[in-house]
Amino acid sequence: MPTRTPSASAKQIQWKPLDRDDQKPLYRQIKHNILELIKNAKIAAGAKLPSERELIAKYDVSRITIRQALVELVQEGHLQSQPGKGFYVTQKQEPLELHSLTSFTAGARSRGMEPGSLLLDAKVFAAPVEITRALYLPEASEVVLLKRLRMLDGLPVAIQHDWLPPAKCPGLLDLDWSTGNHSLYAVLAERYQLHPASGQTTISARLPDAEERRLLKLERNSAVLILDQVQFDSDSQPINVSTSVHHPKRHPLSIHQGN
Repeated sequence: MPTRTPSASAKQIQWKPLDRDDQKPLYRQIKHNILELIKNAKIAAGAKLPSERELIAKYDVSRITIRQALVELVQEGHLQSQPGKGFYVTQKQEPLELHSLTSFTAGARSRGMEPGSLLLDAKVFAAPVEITRALYLPEASEVVLLKRLRMLDGLPVAIQHDWLPPAKCPGLLDLDWSTGNHSLYAVLAERYQLHPASGQTTISARLPDAEERRLLKLERNSAVLILDQVQFDSDSQPINVSTSVHHPKRHPLSIHQGN
């Protein structure tokens, strides 16, 4: 937790002086100065920023100017506000590199993180048309649903929904998905010989609903990233459809481009 990391003392940090002749607003100069100190590890991840009083004295500006700089840094995910305690540098998170053929579990472990999950729902039901259409099934067909809260190093980072055609994975719900020990992709490959060969991904963003705010422990006014994916086998037949709702700071997304 942030409180375990020593506070950064204003006296120990080399602060860049403000340029009063610069057309750039003072609060933005302060913001860029603090951001540079964070990126250069002069203020460590998890450390408490000097108090507003110290920053006011160091920069010789008003409290409103300091607060505006800090608020923008919070909004951009560089700082976290702890009411009554101050501002802390957020712990660095490696972004999730989008690859529709890699499971959440495998992706987490490749980045040295411990994956986990909490089962939220598991059932066979008559799916809405957008799901049956994506799975090449007749309208109102039954599908398997797995809904899980995905975690990295014990922190909730995404809510994942997976829809699958029952005929391709009979008995899937007989497995104990409540333990978080199963990787869906691994089960599909080992038990049903279903191997994704291609995929289609759509990314969007929206405001979370009440359940998403609660499960992901989102800050007020946070948006969520939505990842919609369809995985296909080597015959271009859909294996599963998934939608995952991502915490924007704990589980950011990145796209690799180029060779």
